[in-house]
Amino acid sequence: MTRLVRGADGRMWTVRGELEWGRRPATAEDFEHDVSGGHGPGVVMMFLVIVLGLVWVLRMPEDVVVPAWVVLALLMIFLFFPARWALRRPWKLVAETGDGTPEAPVEKWVGTVRGMFTVRSEVAKVARDIQRDTMPSFDGPLHPVE
Repeated sequence: MTRLVRGADGRMWTVRGELEWGRRPATAEDFEHDVSGGHGPGVVMMFLVIVLGLVWVLRMPEDVVVPAWVVLALLMIFLFFPARWALRRPWKLVAETGDGTPEAPVEKWVGTVRGMFTVRSEVAKVARDIQRDTMPSFDGPLHPVE
């Protein structure tokens, strides 16, 4: 997701959002999300759910009829957390301008936003700030980087 924006002073800015797949260091605001510290607990829970599901299916008497809505409800419950995880991944927002020459020095602002839908609104907000104020707002998620 990349957007080119012309600032009020005439400079061209590139505002982009990049999905973060790697692990970031935990901060105070992310503590509740990074308590486990690895993939181990997720793998163990997935293994347990699969084993318990297999035991449930294999031990069921042959004359029991399971309605389709029960299977669909269990599938939706099972897929809720992976879908939530995918939609709540952190995105890195970057706004940069300049090409490194003395006339156009490089200016770069970087920040992190959590969620696919939130990143779209933040990119639009940063683009409006640049068009109006010639730079991203200090109140938003972006901060200048040296």
